[in-house]
Amino acid sequence: MLAGPVDVCVAVPRLAVDRPFTYVLNDEHAASTGSLVSVPFHGRTVKGWVLGPAVEVPEGRLLPVRKVHSHVRFFDESMLRLLQWMSERYIAPLATVIERSHPPRVVSEELSGDSAAVDAATPARSPSARSRGAPDGYAPPVPATELTTPSRILDRYGGERLLEPGATTWLRPLPHDEQTVCVDAVEACLSVGKSAVVLVPEAEPLPATARAVLDAFGDRAIAFLGGEPRERYRTWLRILDGRFDVVVGTRPAVFSPLASLGLIWISREVHPGHREDRSPYYHARDVAMARARLDRAACVLASLSPSVETLVQAEADSVRVARPPRRMERAVAPLVETATPEAEDRSPRLTALLKRARSAALIVSRRGYGVARVCRSCGDPAACAVCRGPIVVQRGRPLCRVCGADGVCASCGNNSFGVERGGTERTAEWASRMTSAPVVQEPGAAQPPPLPGPGRIVVGTAATVKDAGPLKLDLVAILDADRALARAGVHAAEQTLATWMESAAWAAPRDEGGRVLLHTRRPANPAIQALIRWEPVPFLLAHARTREEAGFMPGHAVFRVVGSDALGELLEAAGAAMVLSTSVNGRTLCLVAVPPKDLARFRGEVLRLAGLGRVTRVEAEPQL
Repeated sequence: MLAGPVDVCVAVPRLAVDRPFTYVLNDEHAASTGSLVSVPFHGRTVKGWVLGPAVEVPEGRLLPVRKVHSHVRFFDESMLRLLQWMSERYIAPLATVIERSHPPRVVSEELSGDSAAVDAATPARSPSARSRGAPDGYAPPVPATELTTPSRILDRYGGERLLEPGATTWLRPLPHDEQTVCVDAVEACLSVGKSAVVLVPEAEPLPATARAVLDAFGDRAIAFLGGEPRERYRTWLRILDGRFDVVVGTRPAVFSPLASLGLIWISREVHPGHREDRSPYYHARDVAMARARLDRAACVLASLSPSVETLVQAEADSVRVARPPRRMERAVAPLVETATPEAEDRSPRLTALLKRARSAALIVSRRGYGVARVCRSCGDPAACAVCRGPIVVQRGRPLCRVCGADGVCASCGNNSFGVERGGTERTAEWASRMTSAPVVQEPGAAQPPPLPGPGRIVVGTAATVKDAGPLKLDLVAILDADRALARAGVHAAEQTLATWMESAAWAAPRDEGGRVLLHTRRPANPAIQALIRWEPVPFLLAHARTREEAGFMPGHAVFRVVGSDALGELLEAAGAAMVLSTSVNGRTLCLVAVPPKDLARFRGEVLRLAGLGRVTRVEAEPQL
């Protein structure tokens, strides 16, 4: 327990006050690092977190801590180092980072007695020192002297070297290997008394990698995937209590309070679901790599096609590469063929393959029946009367794709349009006439898409492409590749290629009759050739050079900064490269890229400008 002067992070999420404040903590408070307390702050009482003994004690009278709200420790010294790194990397108030590192507090769960983590006297935990509330059937980790020899499949990807402390590895599995490799890596980690975190991008439907790990380790593993606030906080308390060796979850699980962490595994690391869309806008990949460095754990980034950021670091030797021999990859790579699409993204080759397929996945880039092009009443181009957005037809109704309002012509108010047909509904309607197998289509954005499987044809968008495990479909068809490649966004190309490869991996091996068909009028496009050759690296390196020419150099931190006039000149003086700057009515918005070596200097200048009122908002890694 701490007593005397302590540093406290006050829960005032403003950059202008993003620094520790010193208070006096009395013995009777029974608080320590990570305790939630109340302190006086500028004439009012606010909550805050104890950061530890005061680094520098200011002169004069110190105000006392008024109250300790919980005997739960929301972070320890090790986790605090990670949270401070995040605050610096993403230029976010430490208070905001702390709040995002655990589920919202539910007081009744702390008092329920289900978790011994609420005991303030609980010593530091380890995976082998469990509370009396451990689940039935729990078995402590195997001592380090009983380390099992890595299985043949783990040895294919480097064996023990894959789990070297502090190292990050991009692992490119064979199409049907990831679940087995992940389970073997976690097992090897547990066998030396370490714990593991497995991150998946989505919770529903449960990814095959998550299911494999949870099934393999039973009561030693816990799913930290979505759920109601009370359930999530209860699960977090049980993890904090040291009841589990393995946590399987979505991006917040990267902060799982596990002791003796040995492995962080990120499945489908290029997936956009690994990026947080609230401040501090972190990416689970970056946080996992930082935590692995700080905690001396191994970090594995698993994907058939990596992100550009991962590949650039691999080229610089700061990230290792683990992949089977190229001849082995070629031997199991799916057979990909191209065809020129005709009307409504169809082709004679697609028709022929679909007629004899017993299982298939048809991937298109848009939902619905088609896109409204012209108003049949006035002849004007179709546009939403509310927001002027495009109008699509879904389930027989015209709707605005942007705002969701009923599709009404902005010029005359009519709701009858000439429609360019094409989308999941139209494709499913056509496919049902071509095959005797049942056809299932993606229901909508708010519902989980159906997974492909034996005896059915699934029609969906890229959202249908999930971690479904080995499926061995007769046919995987990507029906509008050219339209998918035309998507806007800095990360669009790499994510498109990753989606293609993940869906292509569903096809049965070529010697079992599996086929991947891709509709395109540009078969020589580098992204399409990367899929055909089953080799993403040359295309992604070329894409990295294109991004660099556009001002978005991979590895550089990107920020959207809002403030007063002349903000751009001040940020450039702090080491930022200006990508875009615009001003209106005395308000300036700047999009800047900051080299890693200049990040500390840039952050210091942003905090100084925030204190002067010149910076009002900072958003790290904006969705571009």
